Amino acid sequence: MASALQGLDTTTMQGVAASTARAEKLARAQHAGAMNMAKIDKTAQEFEAQFIAQMLENMFSTVETNPVLGGGEGEEMYRSLMVDEYGKLLARSGGIGVADHVKREMLRLQEATHIGKGA
Repeated sequence: MASALQGLDTTTMQGVAASTARAEKLARAQHAGAMNMAKIDKTAQEFEAQFIAQMLENMFSTVETNPVLGGGEGEEMYRSLMVDEYGKLLARSGGIGVADHVKREMLRLQEATHIGKGA
C-alpha cells in the first residue's frame, strides 16, 4: 500500500484527504439526522398519545363509577392513569393519524430553520 501511495503526487493526496474528510462529515451528518429523526418520531408519538388521552378523558368523565366494583376517589385517581395508558397504547398501535401530521410539521419547521440559517 505504501508503494502505491508513493506514486501519487501531492495534489492527488490532498484531493483524497479532502474527499475522505467530506465523506466522514457526511456520515456524521447522516448519523445525527437519523438520531434526530428518531427523536421526532418519539415526540410525535408522545404528542398523539397525550392528545388521545385527553379525548378519552372527556369520554370517561361521562361514565359513572360503579359503587359495587369500587368507585370513590381511588377509582377516579386510577382512571386518569388508565386513560393515559390507553392513549399510549393507541398511539403505539398506529394511532389516529395525529403523529404523522405532527411529524411532518416538525420536519417542515426544522427545514425552514435550517434553510434560514443559510446552511
